[in-house]
Amino acid sequence: MAILLYAGVGLGIAVPLVFALSRTVRYYAKLTFWYLGITVTGLLFIPLMALRPRHPHNLVAWSAVCKHFGFFIGQKYTFRGLHHLENLGACVVVANHQHAIDGTGMNKLWAALKRCTIVSKKEVLYAGPFGLGLWLGGVIFIDRLNSEKSREAINKVSTKLKRDDLKLWMFPEGTRRNTGEIHSFKKGAFHVAIAAGIPVLPIVYSQYYFMDEKQRRFDNGNIIISILPPIPTEGMTVSDVNDLMDQSHKLMSEEFSKISAAAQVGKSLN
Repeated sequence: MAILLYAGVGLGIAVPLVFALSRTVRYYAKLTFWYLGITVTGLLFIPLMALRPRHPHNLVAWSAVCKHFGFFIGQKYTFRGLHHLENLGACVVVANHQHAIDGTGMNKLWAALKRCTIVSKKEVLYAGPFGLGLWLGGVIFIDRLNSEKSREAINKVSTKLKRDDLKLWMFPEGTRRNTGEIHSFKKGAFHVAIAAGIPVLPIVYSQYYFMDEKQRRFDNGNIIISILPPIPTEGMTVSDVNDLMDQSHKLMSEEFSKISAAAQVGKSLN
């Protein structure tokens, strides 16, 4: 009995110590918790979401739980421009993409966005309960290697956006990269916005300075998420796609630099 007691005390001291001292252990422990959390909650919510499959409100319920995961992996969130979400109708949300944990910021915004779905790569569909949960939530999965099918899937949903007062969240960079800049955009999101006659809503995450995948580093940190004013597309045609894309990229890059500097000193700018 005494041996078990000593072993328990030893583990109670050793585990937090190793976690605190080992950068690699901390990196994998945080990611494991995050991925396991969204998988387990997905499994729990599947029966509920199956009652109304492919309905966007399914993601609102699921996100109400997942939005708290940031706290447990040491991330503090600050939001700017939330008033731009008030009385917001159909739109195409464009956001920069740095890591899978972008999902926590999305979850924190989901209740305010209300009727919103996502475009995701088809590989995520096969990610167990998480993929099934996203499918039940109405997420659109595209094959990035088949541009024709991808366009067909996105064009199909674009006809529903205005009619159903639906928001579509897209990552125009295509690939997630945490390199301290917003990379060039693909045109898909802007084609959809113009075709549907709905605004583009830029949302910018500050740089994940606390994370480095190559060095296996995942520290605690501050994340600022800034919602910029919607960019109207009324009167625009296909010939305006490049201008709309460039305008969005410029605004988001400027905001990214500003809020990234603020996040690293632990305060947001007014």
